[in-house]
Amino acid sequence: MSKLLQQGSGQAYAEVIGDPIAQSKSPAIHNFWLAKLGIAAEYRACHVRPKELADYLKTRRGDPWWRGCNVTMPHKQAVMAGLDRIEAPAEAIGAVNTVLPDGAGGLIGTNTDAVGFLEPLAKELAQTHYFRMARIIGTGGAARAIITALAGQGFTLVVAGRDPAKARRLLDELAPQGEHHTPHLSHFAAPTDFAFDDREGCCDLVINASSLGMQGQPPLAFDWSHAPPGAIAYDIVTAPLDTSFLKGARAAGFRTIDGLAMLVGQAAAAFERFFGQAPPREHDAELRRVLTS
Repeated sequence: MSKLLQQGSGQAYAEVIGDPIAQSKSPAIHNFWLAKLGIAAEYRACHVRPKELADYLKTRRGDPWWRGCNVTMPHKQAVMAGLDRIEAPAEAIGAVNTVLPDGAGGLIGTNTDAVGFLEPLAKELAQTHYFRMARIIGTGGAARAIITALAGQGFTLVVAGRDPAKARRLLDELAPQGEHHTPHLSHFAAPTDFAFDDREGCCDLVINASSLGMQGQPPLAFDWSHAPPGAIAYDIVTAPLDTSFLKGARAAGFRTIDGLAMLVGQAAAAFERFFGQAPPREHDAELRRVLTS
């Protein structure tokens, strides 16, 4: 078992757990904010394999210095069985990305992915639209949070994956209201001559919620003729940050949002729960430079 599973750091700390974990940008984000605020605490990465998860939670329950952890793949659903209480966001999504001590030896699970995803869309979502539609590529853990978030904002959802039946099950579970659609992933790869109606007053999103386009993965084949005029392209992939999906969107004249937006947004919500202070978001531009250098 990793030596980081041992107790007794002598300093307040939070961490991110996953398998693998070396690629995580979360330590850089949280430690940047801790330094800016002068908080004597640390945020670190802890490699926890699936067979170690139960022991990890048992050990952290008894550590007075531990302020909580973020949870990444493959533990977001498995970790729920070891917790004492699940907060509403995580219960609705069906996955936990943040675990917190309750002060009495118990563990609380919550999820900040949905609020993090929505953060860069706040200006658009504050407006009134007569129709909202999101085309979501992917049916994995990230898609669960995104589907839940957008269903709550009144979007009609088009969820595309390699297995349309899985996409339908996700929608039936997470967004049972509304006329949502589940085309095969290949539907968006070929050009279309579909004549979009007048999109004035609409909000349209095209979201890559899959690992396609990530380093070591094939690119996402998406033809931008499928995107309505004025649509926003949003890719949650962070390595590379400027994916072929986003490059194609810009070339076609669409506004883009990259994966750091969601990553920093969900981290901000978790940071406040861990350390009792809101992170200094006035330094976001500097943080982005740190994360991309």
